[in-house]
Amino acid sequence: MSGNFAVSATGLNKQVVTRFAPSPTGFLHIGGARTALFNWLFARHHGGKFLLRVEDTDRARSTEGAVAAIFDGLEWLGLGGDEPAIFQFERSARHAEVANQLLAQGDAYRCYATPEELAELREQQRAAKQPMRYDGRWRDRDPSDAPTNAPYVIRLKAPREGETVIEDAVQGRVVVQNAELDDMILLRSDGTPTYMLAVVVDDNDMGVTHVIRGDDHLNNAFRQLGIIKAMGWEEPVYAHIPLIHGSDGAKLSKRHGALGVDAYRDEMGMLPEAVLNYLLRLGWGYGDEEIISRERAIELFDVSGVGRSPSRFDIKKLENLNAHYLREADDARLAGLTAPRIAVRLGMAQLPPGAGDVLALAMPSLKPRAKTLNEIAEGAEFLFKSCPLDFDEKALALLDESARELLGKTADALDPVQDWTVEAIEEAIRRVAEEAELGLGKVAQPLRAALTGRTVSPGIFDVLFLLGKVESLKRLNDVGQTSAGRSN
Repeated sequence: MSGNFAVSATGLNKQVVTRFAPSPTGFLHIGGARTALFNWLFARHHGGKFLLRVEDTDRARSTEGAVAAIFDGLEWLGLGGDEPAIFQFERSARHAEVANQLLAQGDAYRCYATPEELAELREQQRAAKQPMRYDGRWRDRDPSDAPTNAPYVIRLKAPREGETVIEDAVQGRVVVQNAELDDMILLRSDGTPTYMLAVVVDDNDMGVTHVIRGDDHLNNAFRQLGIIKAMGWEEPVYAHIPLIHGSDGAKLSKRHGALGVDAYRDEMGMLPEAVLNYLLRLGWGYGDEEIISRERAIELFDVSGVGRSPSRFDIKKLENLNAHYLREADDARLAGLTAPRIAVRLGMAQLPPGAGDVLALAMPSLKPRAKTLNEIAEGAEFLFKSCPLDFDEKALALLDESARELLGKTADALDPVQDWTVEAIEEAIRRVAEEAELGLGKVAQPLRAALTGRTVSPGIFDVLFLLGKVESLKRLNDVGQTSAGRSN
């Protein structure tokens, strides 16, 4: 192997290899995205490799659509693998090969227990309030005792004496008594490998040095180590990360809001850099730094900074981070991301030609007051609406008789303006306010309502400039005609 090397918890110098291994049964979960990020950053920090593996052995629930959704989410976040992804189902023959090798060397055995026998065993254990686990009834029994051609599974001979210890990079030293570990199934009666076997074989064959995953897999690690030790393979460094909880402290679920990465992008209007920054700080920290770029994260990240307590997902904090990244983002990029959202809001297939240029020009006025792309789209709607505008109740309340009269004077003052700049527009509006002996706000409020149909918008001079002279005067005249017709 080439590349930089790091000293693992086992004390061996070896190139760091991490992996993210989602099951393609749905979208890319926000918790899975954080796991992918931590693996990606750890590999980058140590100059190693980040690999992807699709764990598609559950054929009934795995779909091509889910695979595409997961890859799409990873691509949006910029967390692609360093090599083509491995699909676990395609490696079934290799998994079976390892199971049979364990069988041949006496570290596994054929179990002929029937489903009915196992159900009865579980019922007895439940009645006796004992832990429900396989009792090893075929562990030392002669296979010749089994009925001819009877179906069987292959089980691992788990150690029964002593204890298994994991020096977890996040959880610390964790000990399990081997008496608590049962003889798990490696190959089912139809010859297909179980998840527990496939994961271990794939990690070994992919050269994975550090298994960074959710702490709901910690118990699995003790059982999987039985395979690793029996095969004489090198143990990986384990780092089990606490799960993400909702704001109420309960495990994150649908009732807490969006769970898939695609929802944060499509429905909520978040930027990938904001989501990454938020996920990075969700369970990991470095001093008081809150705004951390990808480059800075690569420089700083290590699993030693991951806490042992579950993190609480706070959508408000994510929105505030997103607001920061919106302000920092390129205006043309934001225009491209916002245009389709505006078109949807206005019921259009797409915005008219040149809309992107107008939006980019408007971004310095739009993005400082927005937390999401959706809010930018909402604030930019007025630029592309057709007359007559739809007025909300607050805007309509501002357009009384005196306001219409003032708007007429404003239109008269704007009509002769030749050089349509913000400065020239401001000069004309201020002149109207002075002549009417009103504060600028008293002129700006009905003007904003007439031009946008709302009471909130970018600065009024920017609104006039962005709409252009022709459209601005058209909207002012339209309000006058509509109001006049309403009063007759």
